[in-house]
Amino acid sequence: MTTRQAGRDLDTSRAHSARMYDYFLGGKDHFEVDKEAALLAAKAHPGLPVTARENRAFMHRATRVLAQEHGIRQWLDIGTGIPTEPNLHQVAQSVAGDARVVYADNDPLVLKYAERLMRSTTQGRTAYIEADVTDPDALMSAVEDSEVLDFDQPIALTLNALMHFVTDPHDPYAIVRRLLDPLPAGSALAMNHCTPDFDPETWNNVAEAYTNSGTPVQFRSHSDVRRFFDGLDLIEPGICCCHRWRGEGGEEIPDAEISLLAGVGIKR
Repeated sequence: MTTRQAGRDLDTSRAHSARMYDYFLGGKDHFEVDKEAALLAAKAHPGLPVTARENRAFMHRATRVLAQEHGIRQWLDIGTGIPTEPNLHQVAQSVAGDARVVYADNDPLVLKYAERLMRSTTQGRTAYIEADVTDPDALMSAVEDSEVLDFDQPIALTLNALMHFVTDPHDPYAIVRRLLDPLPAGSALAMNHCTPDFDPETWNNVAEAYTNSGTPVQFRSHSDVRRFFDGLDLIEPGICCCHRWRGEGGEEIPDAEISLLAGVGIKR
């Protein structure tokens, strides 16, 4: 594994979405400010830990589908978060030992744990870069500098529970297009995104709690999430609540409890 660090200092004065997510998953790699912000958000919607777990489960399923059914062997995972096993590369390499993964996040704490936890098979490779999705040019330059991914072969871009943290002034659709543009035909976009569609009042309150904690969010409708996949061929079952995307059955959970839309599209 290789790492690239942007040299930013760890800011513990304000909550960070990756560390709040760690709290929701029951982890220990967060600070009091993150816990307080997570509790405020969970007060608006107590089901947020369930949403976090289903986000993770979708990532696992989408990775397996892309590896098994579409032959993809390379991933660019942005907004990685604090490592939680199994990590994406472990899922991919369980299907294909030579899979390669580049992880990117903008929280220096994630880098600390990425160095310790993300271990590749000998046939495959992993790398971690500290980069921000709102600066896609710098991010893609760092990916290329890592020399892990072959841009002549299909790459899966994964943006799980990330783009709702990119508000409209940052032009999230242009960012995704910039990230997809250099990827060859046969590449994929796998992402999920919080939506207010199923319970507007609750998710407006969640958005307010995040924003008041210093982490602005913008939850989007089904039609707005669909726009991220413009020009791509959606694979079955299209865009749906993430626990229904190739879900394995089990306990029935109402869509409003999760409120996380998911989809996978293939680049022509």
